[in-house]
Amino acid sequence: MSIYKIIFSPTGGTEKVANQFVQVFEQEIKTIDLTNSTTDFSQIELTKNDICVIAVPSFGGRVPKIAAVRLEKIKANGAKAILIAVYGNRAYDDTLLELKTILTNSKFYCIAAVAAIAEHSIMHQFAQGRPDTKDLEQISQFAKKVRQLLGKNDIHKNLILPGNTPYRDYKGLPIKPVARKECTNCGLCAKKCPVQAIPMNNPSKTDGKKCISCMRCISICPIHSRKANKFLIAIAANKMKKNCSERKQNELYC
Repeated sequence: MSIYKIIFSPTGGTEKVANQFVQVFEQEIKTIDLTNSTTDFSQIELTKNDICVIAVPSFGGRVPKIAAVRLEKIKANGAKAILIAVYGNRAYDDTLLELKTILTNSKFYCIAAVAAIAEHSIMHQFAQGRPDTKDLEQISQFAKKVRQLLGKNDIHKNLILPGNTPYRDYKGLPIKPVARKECTNCGLCAKKCPVQAIPMNNPSKTDGKKCISCMRCISICPIHSRKANKFLIAIAANKMKKNCSERKQNELYC
């Protein structure tokens, strides 16, 4: 049996939650990084004895499309899946339900799910500093409970998750990061972009049609030369303020 951490975490918040969860297994963790655009995910094959912690951020209440495409290529062969949807304190809407459908269709066996909070990747004032100490302790408790269920083989055959079909409509955001004049063309953002929206031969540019507004390029730029439009962010933040003002809680489904 192997333990896998399968993550799509452009800015690190989702990975932080996943890292806390997998600690409970106290053995070597194998990582499959869904943000890596050069990996041939069709070559990854699991077994029914494997346990996979699969964590994605909620983009507009949905699973990021590129993460879904890459998950569908993995040969699961009945591997057990623990689902984690991470959101920036608004709502995760249909993310967990959609993730379960994707994984079930790909022959994963979904046994438990977590909805967790992390600092919003664009509007950092929402869920700022989360997951915090309290969150991480709760994630650990969730993980311990799931491990106990695994040990007792006390797993529900049909994991019931919140969400609706058809899924919430999400067409992306108009907020696309751009490079300022300070850009040194080091190419790190182009190398790390999950969807290759930044050309390697001209990393100061951004292909707005490919960009999924994941903000990874901003988070990893060594000289902070990449920025998003402050005016557009302010408009979006104002729309979200009411739904994001209350501290949302992490949730476990099993």
